[in-house]
Amino acid sequence: MSDIGKKRAFFEKARKSGYAIGAFNFSEISQLKGIVEASSRLGLPFMAETSQAESSYLGAQTAVALKKAAELEIKKPIILNLDHGRSFEILKSAIDAGYDMVHFDGSKLPLSENIKIAKKVVNYARKNGVLVEGEVGYLRGASKIHTEDVIICQKDMTCPEEAREFVENTGVDFLAIAIGNLHGISAKKPKLDIKRLAEINKAVRKSAFLVLHGGSGIPPAQIKKAIENGIVKINVNTELRIAWRNGLRNSLIKNRDEVAPPVIMPSVIEEVRKAAEAKLKLFSGKN
Repeated sequence: MSDIGKKRAFFEKARKSGYAIGAFNFSEISQLKGIVEASSRLGLPFMAETSQAESSYLGAQTAVALKKAAELEIKKPIILNLDHGRSFEILKSAIDAGYDMVHFDGSKLPLSENIKIAKKVVNYARKNGVLVEGEVGYLRGASKIHTEDVIICQKDMTCPEEAREFVENTGVDFLAIAIGNLHGISAKKPKLDIKRLAEINKAVRKSAFLVLHGGSGIPPAQIKKAIENGIVKINVNTELRIAWRNGLRNSLIKNRDEVAPPVIMPSVIEEVRKAAEAKLKLFSGKN
């Protein structure tokens, strides 16, 4: 089986078994350690991601090296994705650095331009055994706690026919969609359009896996409905960032005079682990 085939089989197994893969962002080693520990304790699969900004901060080659070190530790392959790359050049750099998957976010572009660039990304990725995620529909918000409601417009939502056209003309492996989800945690809980999701799933299921971004702020009951109706990958960033920040703040208060990271950081890792475990249990149907 080809590299692409092996990677797709990882997600096909999830779809057939009725669970979703948690895709967790990290931008430094304590976050990744917490995620890996959560997966190892539960025996549940996951994948790792860095956003374009996180990759720039951490360094693409450093992210790949950390991923490889984690693979040696758990003795299992880990898929590393470049999340929300907004240009061919950014994604080419990630592929060249050794990422296993890249996400082209052309959601702000006209559909024709989105298709054009995504197709170019797919052509380059295929030569390197790399998976590609595309995006149709516009996702509002950012990876943070929003103090005001994030207003989602009807025009933001993914159209099933446009989703079909995009997948058929690009050959992407994954499609990120907008069905009422948003990045970050809003003051008002999002309400997913499950009917729209089912229509999109029917339109693209034979070719692409569906991705739900904004997994931090969505109520558990809606997450379960989304998985039942075709979501195979769920992105989580904000809740892990909050756990990391709270853990770091509490550890610094507790160890007020301490300067050694090996003393300060274990409890931070523990907080990230607990947050990742909760999501893995939810996505697997074990809670």
